[in-house]
Amino acid sequence: MSDALKKRKSKVVRSETGTPECKRGRGEVDQSVQELRVYNEEVELDGRDPEEDYKEYKLTCKALANLMNDIQELKANGAKDGCAEVEQKRMQSCIHFMSLKKLNRLAHMRLKRGRDQTHEAKQRVDVLHLQLQNLLYEVMHMQKEISKCLEFKSKHEEIDLVSVDEFYKEAPPEISRKSNTQDDPHQLTLARLDWELEQRKRLAEKYKESLSSKEKIQKSIEVKKEHLSSLQPGLNAIMQASLPVQQYLSMPFEQTQKQTEIARHLPPSLYVLLVQANAYGQACDKSLSVSISGDVDEAKALAKPPDDSQDDDSADSDAEEEQEKTKRRRPTTGGQLDDKRREMLKRHPLSLCLDLKCKDGSVLHLFFYYLMNLNIMTVKAKVSTATDLTGAVSAGELLNPDTLLNCLYANDQGRETPNPANRYQFDKVGISVFGDYVAELGHPYQWVQRLGGLQFPTDTPEGMRAGSAISASHMENTMKLLRGRVQSRLALHKHFSSLEHSIVPVSSECQQLFPAKVLSRLSRWTTITHQEYTSMSFTQHVSEAGLARDTDLFFMAVLERGTARLQAAVVLNPRYPEISPLFALSLGWKGERTGRTDDNLRAIESEVNVFKTELQGPRPGHQLLTNQLARLCVCLDVYLETDGQDDSVEGPREFPREKMCLRTARGPNRLKPFKYNHPQGFFSHR
Repeated sequence: MSDALKKRKSKVVRSETGTPECKRGRGEVDQSVQELRVYNEEVELDGRDPEEDYKEYKLTCKALANLMNDIQELKANGAKDGCAEVEQKRMQSCIHFMSLKKLNRLAHMRLKRGRDQTHEAKQRVDVLHLQLQNLLYEVMHMQKEISKCLEFKSKHEEIDLVSVDEFYKEAPPEISRKSNTQDDPHQLTLARLDWELEQRKRLAEKYKESLSSKEKIQKSIEVKKEHLSSLQPGLNAIMQASLPVQQYLSMPFEQTQKQTEIARHLPPSLYVLLVQANAYGQACDKSLSVSISGDVDEAKALAKPPDDSQDDDSADSDAEEEQEKTKRRRPTTGGQLDDKRREMLKRHPLSLCLDLKCKDGSVLHLFFYYLMNLNIMTVKAKVSTATDLTGAVSAGELLNPDTLLNCLYANDQGRETPNPANRYQFDKVGISVFGDYVAELGHPYQWVQRLGGLQFPTDTPEGMRAGSAISASHMENTMKLLRGRVQSRLALHKHFSSLEHSIVPVSSECQQLFPAKVLSRLSRWTTITHQEYTSMSFTQHVSEAGLARDTDLFFMAVLERGTARLQAAVVLNPRYPEISPLFALSLGWKGERTGRTDDNLRAIESEVNVFKTELQGPRPGHQLLTNQLARLCVCLDVYLETDGQDDSVEGPREFPREKMCLRTARGPNRLKPFKYNHPQGFFSHR
């Protein structure tokens, strides 16, 4: 329909003078031709309002609907098709249909005109955008050309020429030519280059003269060196001859001199530890020795300031080469983080080795390191003994270098760095837990920092003191604790060897604590893990009380007598014997019994865990563990022998009474007598 409208040209010829059949004169005909008007809907479209057309469309539709309803009502009432009223309404409906067609044509023409206008506007925008792109391309091209011109470097720019004022002041007139070069930069540059060439020729002559004088001086130096080298063998012989005298007088001057020379390159914390350890060894402990190990040349290189002798041009060229290399091969993010971690955890090239000798011939070797970027000290431990200690399987963790020094002071496990500033450094390089690197770097115990004079803020801050004062105040106590730790572990090692062979060693000083005849025996002594300990039902109360930590050592002792079998789970604190072992019991006899269900088993636990003072033995109390196990055997005998026999069972008692007791039971709980009274030899209640 729209194509038909486009081809169609509606023209209406209107005449105001009458019909064309009327005869008119020539003048009247010309006048009527001038008054002819051509009807064009496109022209009419300019003067019409779309809103008014819309309203007219709605009214027309409404009127058309009314006419249709009227025609339908007339036909329903019996009117025929040829009725005048029906024909009239039909004619009116046709007029409204013509109006709708006209409005439809106008709407299509408006749509076409809008599309044409939009297309023309888009074409204008495309033309402008194309012009803009051309201009931007030209601007970019010009900028590249300008950058090339600005980045162009001539050969003479690599030469550091003297200033213009100095050039006019020092250069001769035949080179400077001030009248010609003052206003001409090109001639000025050429003149300055000529003056530079002249100066370099003079310097080359001076260089040749200096080389000749240098050769003469070198010859004289070589002559003097030969004379000094001839003196060296004699001096060495004198020093070697004086060594026996130094050893006899305990005055190792040569060794002290070398160590003092190397000590100059130690970091401050290791130097403080060296001085204080030497002072403590000379004053209080002759068996303490300190030595320095490591790469001295690397330490000297660290102490040297960076070499700034290179000129700026060479530095720039090195930077450019480095930048080109970086562009060729860009390292991955993971590789960069690994490099940063290694750099942050880097140790100082020099370290200290402190040897602490014990009376039995064993030696505790402590290796102290300083982490330069973290500003903390770490330590690694190693024990060397005079005898072979490979007999006891359960003693494998006693001298483990990773756990040997744990909790030397209370709650000092050495797994986390004591410096609060390190936490922010770790976040930058992706280190979550410092404990992952302890095996390689050593343990950063709190006492190690104090020995090096390092002090960091804690929850209970102490008064600020100088580094040497901090080290000196902790040196004596720490050395005693270290020696005590080694001695206690070696004593435990010997005891464990006996316990694994079902022998409970009791020293002669502690024989009066136990009766002469003990029938219960230790059948098994093994080591267990922390997870195995916490999974046992009769140790839950110990775990819930927080008395079994992952830093402790855990063992299982099995005592037997007849059909009775007593299991004892032992928690051994690293600070043993200062902190006594803790026993949890479970008896398998006539059912399963524990300290939580049997009052007498709870009383046995009290005898072993609570009344431990009398079991310490002579100082320093290394017999405590074996004495506790011996008392546990005695208490098991009393428990079994004092148990009432069932009258329905015939025959002799399984556990005849061989212990003398004043009373076999007391109180409503029927507690048994577990206290041994020496020298009377009977058992009583506490």
